[in-house]
Amino acid sequence: MQFSEFRTSDMPTRGQLEAWQAWYGRVFDTAPLHPGEDGFSARARAWTLPGFTLNQVTAPGLSVVRTKSLIRREPVDHWAITLSKRSVTLIDSGTTSLAAPPELPFVVSLGQTMENRREADDRIQLYLSRDSFHGIADLLDACCVAPLEPSGARLLADYMRLLLRNLPSLGDEEASRLFDPTRTMIAACLAPSARRVADAQPVINVTLMQRVRDVVRRRLHSPALSADLICREAATSRSQLYRLLEGEGGVRRYVQKVRLSEAFVMLCDTSHHISIGRISETLCFADTSSFARAFRREFGISPSDVRDAARAGLPPVPHLADANEAATPGFTACLRGTFQPANAALHA
Repeated sequence: MQFSEFRTSDMPTRGQLEAWQAWYGRVFDTAPLHPGEDGFSARARAWTLPGFTLNQVTAPGLSVVRTKSLIRREPVDHWAITLSKRSVTLIDSGTTSLAAPPELPFVVSLGQTMENRREADDRIQLYLSRDSFHGIADLLDACCVAPLEPSGARLLADYMRLLLRNLPSLGDEEASRLFDPTRTMIAACLAPSARRVADAQPVINVTLMQRVRDVVRRRLHSPALSADLICREAATSRSQLYRLLEGEGGVRRYVQKVRLSEAFVMLCDTSHHISIGRISETLCFADTSSFARAFRREFGISPSDVRDAARAGLPPVPHLADANEAATPGFTACLRGTFQPANAALHA
């Protein structure tokens, strides 16, 4: 895996736009939407793997054009799947146009002329080699400059975020295994069928599990955190949620483990003096006694002993497994082929 980064923020203000245009100049013609503004502070980070590249771009408003002359000069014909964080992207291929909303990916082909315009944005892009992804070329071409089916689009968006979150920490061997999961996931999201969903099942479940983690973390201090709330905010069914968390002892047990893990972190933080009772209340335990009992069952040590050890600069236990990250099989387990979750439908 190769990593590269290009940013203009360290350059003189007057040269930032020209540097950005030169960076993309052989593939795209770019122009600022608001040329009167001072400077052009932008950043691009790219991870290049066998068959595809993941790109993260932060930039002001832009007009991006792929012309016939550029195609002749640089005849790369990759597909690009783009996920915008906050800006609507207006795309015109000459024969088709699309207003792509933020948070839902869209597909274009660099082998076709196009123009797109969007305001300041953070975006994730998957550039797919046509040679490597020729097996699903018909699916990708059919989706170019076209709205994607919503549930598949949301799942693909989550997978792209999952890639971005995990790639920086993957070794070369793990990164080299990403091609097949990525190809099967894209196929299942763009054109779901029983076979494609079955092929992508491990990756689908890892992606959905990340949705669940995010909801639980976001709502950790809310007494309303429940299976119904997780299903609603993670856009998953109750039966699917139960299958995902079956190995964790169920939904309530998983939520409790994450809360206890958060309590452990809070107790180890010597920068504040929040009481154990207040920690218990903040994390929605019924009372301090039930919190202390649950904590001891989980870690084999009392909350007060953890706090005392932290204040003394001592490790409170030999090892703490983060209930939110370590106990549940994650992205690396999926790449290694060691995550074998129960079947679940492509559902969002």
